[in-house]
Amino acid sequence: MEQLFLVGYMGCGKSTLGRKLARRLDAAFIDTDALVEEHEGASVADVFRYEGETRFREIERTVLEETILREGRAVISTGGGLPTWSDNMECMNRAGLTVYLRRTPEQIARRLSPYGRQKRPRLRGLNDDELVAFMTRDMAAREPFYAKAALTVECGAMSDEELSGLILNAFHERSMQ
Repeated sequence: MEQLFLVGYMGCGKSTLGRKLARRLDAAFIDTDALVEEHEGASVADVFRYEGETRFREIERTVLEETILREGRAVISTGGGLPTWSDNMECMNRAGLTVYLRRTPEQIARRLSPYGRQKRPRLRGLNDDELVAFMTRDMAAREPFYAKAALTVECGAMSDEELSGLILNAFHERSMQ
């Protein structure tokens, strides 16, 4: 098994932790949102706004399929909604180790900078209370998909170093099977 997929809600730390894990594994780091932007020549926000969610999810699926087919070890940070579309979660589970980085809406809201809110189309213009209320509803709808991950990690009280160690141990154990 060469692929490690990080899933979870936007702003939960998939990209930040993914880069650290990739360095420790001497693996490629792949961010599906960055690949969508490269594929389309536009930001995720613009693709979402001008082409619509259905088209965005189709592009995301194409990027996921290309990522799964690539050779070599990789840590893949997925967009927050990617696991909820079609059978994406099942595809990732077949291709490698899936890890759900679970945080509460309040924890994620504290992590998001003003820029982090602006670049996410669904969070633009929300005040703190509206943001937490929106994320609470949205995360509840996504939870059944995220819960299909092989490993769920409660991130709240853990440092990135602790999270990395836990995930790397699970990855190495799974690779030995």
